[in-house]
Amino acid sequence: MITPTAEPTPEPAAEPTVDQSWDRIEAWLARHAAVAHGLLRPPALPQDIAAAELRLGVTFPSDLRESLLRHDGVELQDGTLVLDFHGPLSGVEKIVGSTELLREIADDADLAEDEAELDEEARDAYGYWPHERLLITLGIGWQSSDGLFLVTRPGPHHGRIGRYFDETGSDFTAWPGLRHVLADFAGALEDGTPFSGRTPLAHEGRLIWDEDRTALPDPRSPLGLAEGAAEPRIPAPAAEPAPPVQPDVVFVAGVAPGELLDRLGAVPATAAPRGREQARHSAAAPWAAYRPMVRAGSCGGGWSYATQEGGDAQFGRPEVLRRLSRGTRVVLLAKQGPEVRLTLVEDGEERPAAARPVDSHREDEGHATGPRAQAVLGPAGRYWQRMGGDPWPGSTAAYARLLAGLAAEYGITWDPANDGEAPLASALLLPVLSDLEPDPYRVSSVRDFDLGSLVDRTPPDLLRPAMAAQLARLASETGIDGYPEIARALEGIRRDEPVDLSADGPLDLRVRTLAAEARAARGLLDAARYEPDPAPVTEADTAAWSARHAAAGALRAFLLLPLPAAAETILNLRLSVRWREDLAADLAEPDPRGV
Repeated sequence: MITPTAEPTPEPAAEPTVDQSWDRIEAWLARHAAVAHGLLRPPALPQDIAAAELRLGVTFPSDLRESLLRHDGVELQDGTLVLDFHGPLSGVEKIVGSTELLREIADDADLAEDEAELDEEARDAYGYWPHERLLITLGIGWQSSDGLFLVTRPGPHHGRIGRYFDETGSDFTAWPGLRHVLADFAGALEDGTPFSGRTPLAHEGRLIWDEDRTALPDPRSPLGLAEGAAEPRIPAPAAEPAPPVQPDVVFVAGVAPGELLDRLGAVPATAAPRGREQARHSAAAPWAAYRPMVRAGSCGGGWSYATQEGGDAQFGRPEVLRRLSRGTRVVLLAKQGPEVRLTLVEDGEERPAAARPVDSHREDEGHATGPRAQAVLGPAGRYWQRMGGDPWPGSTAAYARLLAGLAAEYGITWDPANDGEAPLASALLLPVLSDLEPDPYRVSSVRDFDLGSLVDRTPPDLLRPAMAAQLARLASETGIDGYPEIARALEGIRRDEPVDLSADGPLDLRVRTLAAEARAARGLLDAARYEPDPAPVTEADTAAWSARHAAAGALRAFLLLPLPAAAETILNLRLSVRWREDLAADLAEPDPRGV
């Protein structure tokens, strides 16, 4: 009987030698990035390496010596080989100069004596610049302020690679030696895979770096979480006095409160009568999902008004004032630092002559005090600040003067103290989209790609469909093509048909909803940093909603902005590093023979 024997465990593959990795690197550069290949320096002289060792008082590890005998670094010119953010490889002269500079900095700071008392592990972990280190690359700015370093001291860390940055200090990488760095770099070039987080690519004979990103395909919806939450009810009234009531308020002529809320972007499912305290309490709850809360009512002279009770400020935004003033006039009363300011907008046009800023003089800065000169605490333990003799925010006297002026000039009679607990029409907002303004500067480069030159040499009838294809790929990468409103828009763009992006239309509402999802995800994640419990969304969820929001913005840019500006936005947002290859294929002229 024959007893089967176990298969022998294969030995792990040996790490390529320095020369083997340089063979691979040079071969790839020669084929794909001739500029970088031509800027590799010739070998260092053995006597120069020996002189550097003598000068620095160290022995170079064998990996470093072998690499320098292959190439004495690179020429520091545009297009040279860089290890992405780690920078270009230094030659002997640069290694000596950088190392001496960092030693001098450490000596000037009197760190050497303190660090000499540390053992090897502690010195490697916490030392600023131990004597045995060599800086072997020049980092992001091609200066000695950052880069990869190498340990020359005999022992367990001999030859190990770390990253130095003058603002954050040093830490070790996962590379045991320079041989491993070069092997990983050679593999990344050949396979098109990331190296230290980003991917090396060849473009027009140059080596460039880009980030291959992905988006979570099904992020958790903050607005969906809000729909499952109940709106909180206000607790028992607080015993402490209410703070001064000086809200930002917008007045609209000839428009009912309900229509005013609609123009602001009210979410119908959240509409209800609320007093001020209830509105503010609800706006701060998970139910609101960081959406703004407003209340609206009527005042004298046929005017309606709205006050914002929570969320990101809306009334001062030009796009909001333009919507509110459509076919009518709007008066905005808002605080700007120590100033109370009145703004008049008529049918979308601001009337600068009607603006009335009123200063609140800082004559008695400090905190408001009680009868016994003690500081007065307001809600949540905050001190009321006194500005010009009136509690912050703003000046009570200045605010009152402006209100009196509104009554005299416009017939607006409104007293903010009288509507605090009145149940007014209110709702959360789905904020209107910000205006898109093209950059006044000429588009030139995006992600190391000469977009300006492409725009100059490409006819619009060829460039536009190419960018439409890029937009469709971006939509697929981020998942927004799964929304029917966006899918219809992309199909219309592909067919060169008009796309409806009118205010409050289906596509507009979808893009606004994506913006609200991104804002809520960011708010939930930020708030959880100060709480013991984890956030209901993750970093990946937040990044995915941010990517969807940005991609929807690129769709708007394609529909609203000049093509070069839209192209810059789209290409900058593509997640795949292969977008240059996609674009080359999109721009290829069709063969007239149909082949």
